[in-house]
Amino acid sequence: MALHSAGAVREKKQTMAELKLRRLTELNIRLREDLDRPRVKVSEACNSMINYTKTTRDFMVPSTWGQVDKREDPYAPQQKTSCCVIS
Repeated sequence: MALHSAGAVREKKQTMAELKLRRLTELNIRLREDLDRPRVKVSEACNSMINYTKTTRDFMVPSTWGQVDKREDPYAPQQKTSCCVIS
């Protein structure tokens, strides 16, 4: 019986080693994919954000862009149309 349990322990260790190898291989693949992802320098990203905020009109900041015509403002309360029901 001692030989049988020693074989089971050896088989379990091999299975654990295979599982660990598979996990490390998957991690390695994910890290390689992450490494291949295109990168943007922080300074370039900041300049892009600054340019966007300078050129894109924000209706929520009238102090910067001035008052907005109600027809152009997507955040303005919608005019309620009354409806007549004739019965």
